[in-house]
Amino acid sequence: MSATDPAAPPERMPVSITINGNRHKLEVAPWTTLLDLLRHELELTGTKKGCDHGQCGACTVIVDGRRINSCLRLAVMADGSEVTTVEGLATNGELHPMQEAFIERDAFQCGYCTPGQLCSAVALIDEGHATTRDEIREQMSGNLCRCGAYVNIADAIEDVMAKGGQAR
Repeated sequence: MSATDPAAPPERMPVSITINGNRHKLEVAPWTTLLDLLRHELELTGTKKGCDHGQCGACTVIVDGRRINSCLRLAVMADGSEVTTVEGLATNGELHPMQEAFIERDAFQCGYCTPGQLCSAVALIDEGHATTRDEIREQMSGNLCRCGAYVNIADAIEDVMAKGGQAR
């Protein structure tokens, strides 16, 4: 198929996305994932590419208040959405309460999964589904940590919940 063939997929498509409070009007290839848009086109490299199959959670971001695996979402599907990445959690130079709790509880080792863990933890509290440690563990089960910092991650989430809870 040639580029002039009406049956050929478009080379670029317009997308308007608010990322970390900033509106972006972009043109992306229809096969570009949200993860690749964030990392390669917008240079927001905090969001990590782990498995690229939606199995590890390293790429977790918050889209319209829900946590998603950005490797599984096409950028064009996020048109009109509000996206929060790990870079958007801090406000005016102050760490987000969840970021502070992760530091206080030493809830990371190598740090590769930490951006996804943080975004997932923030959304978990906002969703309000978890009230017990077992529920926290279940709700965070989509975010894997090769270093095994799970106990400290759950401790950090419990700390933020105990302080009154709205994560954002």
